[in-house]
Amino acid sequence: MRWLAARGAAGASGEVVAPAADTTDCARGRSPSPRRTPFFEGSSLDVCPRVHQPCLLPQVKLEASHSSLIPGTGRGGHCTRRLTDVCAVWGPGALLCSARCCRAAPGATRRRLNEAEELSSVPKAHVEQLEAARARGLGSRERGAVPRMARQQPPPWLHTAFLLLLLLSLGSAIEIPMDLTQPPTITKQSVKDHIVDPRDNILIECEAKGNPAPSFHWTRNSRFFNIAKDPRVSMRRRSGTLVIDFRSGGRPEEYEGEYQCFARNKFGTALSNRIRLQVSKSPLWPKENLDPVVVQEGAPLTLQCNPPPGLPSPVIFWMSSSMEPITQDKRVSQGHNGDLYFSNVMLQDMQTDYSCNARFHFTHTIQQKNPFTLKVLTNHPYNDSSLRNHPDMYSARGVAERTPSFMYPQGTSSSQMVLRGMDLLLECIASGVPTPDIAWYKKGGDLPSDKAKFENFNKALRITNVSEEDSGEYFCLASNKMGSIRHTISVRVKAAPYWLDEPKNLILAPGEDGRLVCRANGNPKPTVQWMVNGEPLQSAPPNPNREVAGDTIIFRDTQISSRAVYQCNTSNEHGYLLANAFVSVLDVPPRMLSPRNQLIRVILYNRTRLDCPFFGSPIPTLRWFKNGQGSNLDGGNYHVYENGSLEIKMIRKEDQGIYTCVATNILGKAENQVRLEVKDPTRIFRMPEDQVVKRGTTVQLECRVKHDPSLRLTVSWLKDDEPLYIGNRMKKEDDSLTIFGVAERDQGSYTCVASTELDQDLAKAHLTVLGRPDRPRDLELTDLAERSVRLTWIPGDDNNSPITDYIVQFEEDQFQPGVWHDHSKFPGSVNSAVLQLSPYVNYQFRVIAINEVGSSHPSLPSERYRTSGAPPESNPSDVKGEGTRKNNMEITWTPMNATSAFGPNLRYIVKWRRRETRETWNNVTVWGSRYVVGQTPVYVPYEIRVQAENDFGKGPEPDTVIGYSGEDYPRAAPTDVKVRVLNSTAIGLQWNRVYSDTVQGQLREYRAYYWRESSLLKNLWVSQKRQQASFSSDRTRGVVGRLFPYSNYKLEMVVVNGRGDGPRSETKEFTTPEGVPSAPRRFRVRQPNLETINLEWDHPEHPNGILTGYTLRYVAFNGTKLGKQIVENFSPNQTKFSLQRSDPVSRYRFTLSARTQVGSGEAVTEESPAPPNEAYTNNHADIATQGWFIGLMCAIALLVLILLIVCFIKRSRGGKYPVREKKDVPLGPEDPKEEDGSFDYSDEDNKPLQGSQTSLDGTIKQQESDDSLVDYGEGGEGQFNEDGSFIGQYTVKKDKEETEGNESSEATSPVNAIYSLA
Repeated sequence: MRWLAARGAAGASGEVVAPAADTTDCARGRSPSPRRTPFFEGSSLDVCPRVHQPCLLPQVKLEASHSSLIPGTGRGGHCTRRLTDVCAVWGPGALLCSARCCRAAPGATRRRLNEAEELSSVPKAHVEQLEAARARGLGSRERGAVPRMARQQPPPWLHTAFLLLLLLSLGSAIEIPMDLTQPPTITKQSVKDHIVDPRDNILIECEAKGNPAPSFHWTRNSRFFNIAKDPRVSMRRRSGTLVIDFRSGGRPEEYEGEYQCFARNKFGTALSNRIRLQVSKSPLWPKENLDPVVVQEGAPLTLQCNPPPGLPSPVIFWMSSSMEPITQDKRVSQGHNGDLYFSNVMLQDMQTDYSCNARFHFTHTIQQKNPFTLKVLTNHPYNDSSLRNHPDMYSARGVAERTPSFMYPQGTSSSQMVLRGMDLLLECIASGVPTPDIAWYKKGGDLPSDKAKFENFNKALRITNVSEEDSGEYFCLASNKMGSIRHTISVRVKAAPYWLDEPKNLILAPGEDGRLVCRANGNPKPTVQWMVNGEPLQSAPPNPNREVAGDTIIFRDTQISSRAVYQCNTSNEHGYLLANAFVSVLDVPPRMLSPRNQLIRVILYNRTRLDCPFFGSPIPTLRWFKNGQGSNLDGGNYHVYENGSLEIKMIRKEDQGIYTCVATNILGKAENQVRLEVKDPTRIFRMPEDQVVKRGTTVQLECRVKHDPSLRLTVSWLKDDEPLYIGNRMKKEDDSLTIFGVAERDQGSYTCVASTELDQDLAKAHLTVLGRPDRPRDLELTDLAERSVRLTWIPGDDNNSPITDYIVQFEEDQFQPGVWHDHSKFPGSVNSAVLQLSPYVNYQFRVIAINEVGSSHPSLPSERYRTSGAPPESNPSDVKGEGTRKNNMEITWTPMNATSAFGPNLRYIVKWRRRETRETWNNVTVWGSRYVVGQTPVYVPYEIRVQAENDFGKGPEPDTVIGYSGEDYPRAAPTDVKVRVLNSTAIGLQWNRVYSDTVQGQLREYRAYYWRESSLLKNLWVSQKRQQASFSSDRTRGVVGRLFPYSNYKLEMVVVNGRGDGPRSETKEFTTPEGVPSAPRRFRVRQPNLETINLEWDHPEHPNGILTGYTLRYVAFNGTKLGKQIVENFSPNQTKFSLQRSDPVSRYRFTLSARTQVGSGEAVTEESPAPPNEAYTNNHADIATQGWFIGLMCAIALLVLILLIVCFIKRSRGGKYPVREKKDVPLGPEDPKEEDGSFDYSDEDNKPLQGSQTSLDGTIKQQESDDSLVDYGEGGEGQFNEDGSFIGQYTVKKDKEETEGNESSEATSPVNAIYSLA
């Protein structure tokens, strides 16, 4: 019998599964028993209609091996399948595959042989993407559904690739539960070629399982290895792993050889591979002195490395003796053998030396060969770096051009052998001038695009995972402009043995038949050798139930004694394969292998599979039931596989419930239950959108999710498919991601991942950041001329915003070193420009790029370029002559900059003379930017010239500028000043001009000073601050405005020049007439009740005359309806008015203005408050008349009274009741309001609050009496008796005065205290 271990989407393994869809040829290991249909782990059952033979269709799970063949699952047999018709439908989270019936091979019904056929291979990149999808959520015990992919339709190849990968999962052998007896099985062993580090202890692994536990022994070089005789060698407990310890000495090399492990119990012996133990070697480089390598420029050169042989082979790389890497390109590169090849040598190759380095893997050491030094013979001894980028560099350096020739491999053809599954590396390195280009071709076909890639600047072709179809002829073509040459490489593909049908463990019931198949292929064809328990089958005791037929062992009518471990060894000259397979005979009643009462949660509308792994012999039959119903589940939306799995093709809400599986055979039955819960899928219904933003702005990416409320939702974000770090500039919320101050590094793709325990949904958006451009680079000066140069630069990255302009700046090191000036501006489409230059400037340039976002950082400066000198072509600008004192004239000008100096030692020739006097020119040479002429008359015009000069000569003749010597104060004041009052706020002025000789300078203006002397209103204080009004020098009249009405003013006038004011004119007095007043102050509208409106106001701040009264206009309004306007006139002393409302609903708008004899002044408007809600008022009236409300108020009053009595009693127990013990000043006649008990309702701002008292220094202190009725009342408000007089604190103070003269210790009576309240 055999055991069943079916795995499914929602079962013990928790993996997502789908049935394979294929047309297969199946060969069964034995004929089916008439009482049961055998089925095995990972298999389902179908019956061919023609021959009614069972055929195993594999149940595949995601954890697949990468074998290219599908081992069978029969009793020792194998079923190899070719996919001829695969149908995969991409559903909401699962694969739906069609299954076809298998075709029985013709022949006997009890024995048929498998025919091995290869599957089409799956591209590795596709498999990696498939496994990446699996890693995002396809494997969980409680998942049972494939997560929905992120808004993308899967590529067509994925359907087939996914199914193929799942089919490949059947390579694992059948296992028996460990509580049942079984032969040994090797579970872990070292690799066949085992290389160890000589510095560490040696470890040779061998692990095995079995029941009973196996024992271990080893052979070395095919002879028994006696571990007990070597003190360095030990075996780990409960393991066959060898440990060789060198801590006490010994040489690891002494233990090199071929080891094999044997694991044995009473049911058989299992063998490990033959493990070849080798010790890693890293020999030293032989010492040698290398002479300089002399080579002609343009000739080819090979620097040989010849590293010492190591185990494993070292990694080779070339560096200089100063540990700088050698720059490699298509001209200079390292070959696969480690040599350094120069297709042609250039003079620049002399600038460094060349040392070959070997890095050894195990010792992690690097050995360096003595460096090569080059001596290059050349016809052009100067290594001009500008020639490196010359379009015809070789001709410029005088190097002769030549056709290509091969440096490696030699000749025109070669051959190469490679093993199947390894990498094929073909290499062609050619010399020539110019450096040749390499191209690769395959004769009679194309290069395999999915496996071929070019390396080492196209000099190497690598084909990964070579197969037989990769054999043939390849050729490389080396070409330059002088010609081409080709080399042909014949590739032969051999193969070490590889499995077609690897033998699997065979588990039978007593009396059953079975077989073991060992089928392998290779080139050359491998031979097959059978062994049993580690001994050749030929030398084993005869077994009448066993028959050997080539690569197959057939068992008939097996018994308990047939248990053993068989080995199949297949080998050829390139390697071997060794496989163990045991035969076990068992008789077991049904048992369930998975945990009981599992909870499986799945996503709505997905496909899932419920597992019921069981074991039994004879093979039990299995049935499924839902919610205890009697009918078996099969057909329609359900499909039961013979391996125990129940497939639900599309999950619906009604599929939720409890599922029971029952396994039965002749020895008994067993059952298990699975509870299935159906959950709503997770969906992103508002996805993030692609956005283009400027750097520094804020961006928000939305991600709103709908999910099953019983599942825990987690929303995370990826950036460029990596987890996003949420820093200080980011804020992650449940439905969005906000990025503040977006920077260039924030650009990329953002993926919102909404996941629960069962599924996930993805949505991706791309964020494009418009940033400032990167700085231009690699500035170069060409076309050098006396007055121009060409500047070329390489643009930087525009950071998603096109460059619109370039600004070229320059700096010179003579006049303003370190200061950059704008030179010119160019459009963003150019990267080269001719710059016009000035003589005698040591230029240095830089470039700034500009786009819509901003400007880049400046480029690195270019090299300097100095132009030759010349005489100045211009003179300084802005020449002026002005006096700073009354007897001098200061001549100033703007100095010339570096680009206008044109030569060294720049200076200025300053000339001056009085205007219209025909005097000779005075001159002086100045190196600065100013010169002062002294002893000049007051305000006299001068002719001035300033001429530039340098060491190359003088500039052009300068222009003549008129300047003036210093000014003095004016000597005269305006005369005949007349004032005419225009209105209450303005006057008109008129005056006579002064004579020009009295101005003593340039007449700037006439100025009037005036001030307000007093107001015509009595007791009104006014400010006498002086004010001024200015009039241009050509005027003799003007207006002074913004005066105060009804006031007395004084006025004076002066003449003003550049030096200041002249003498004042005679003082003029005038009076302004009355005007209209300003608006009344603090206009207030109050409404104490529904019938009355009170108005109050204060006098205007500026009466501007004698007030004659006030005018009040008011109108009633209700919404948009207006009533009739009413006008009231009041006397000038009236500041209050009360209005009796006739309509309690309407509001009023009041407009108030003051009047003088001139008229009404500025008005102020206010509106009455909105009336209270009528219903609210009625409710209050109704509540006040309710009996329950009156009773409640009485109860509260009684409670307050009781509290007061209790408090007085407690206080009186301490003796005298102090009332004002801390008040220092007794009440006197100056406190009239406290003497007569009256209460002032004044709302003055400086009145102390209730409960506070005024100290002697005028400050307000908190009332310190602790017995005031305020403490027992309504939070500090005053108490009143029936006639309304105030009895609060005054009564308490009076009691204290009466008790101050009587120091009796008699307690105060509570009754007296109550009387005091009256």
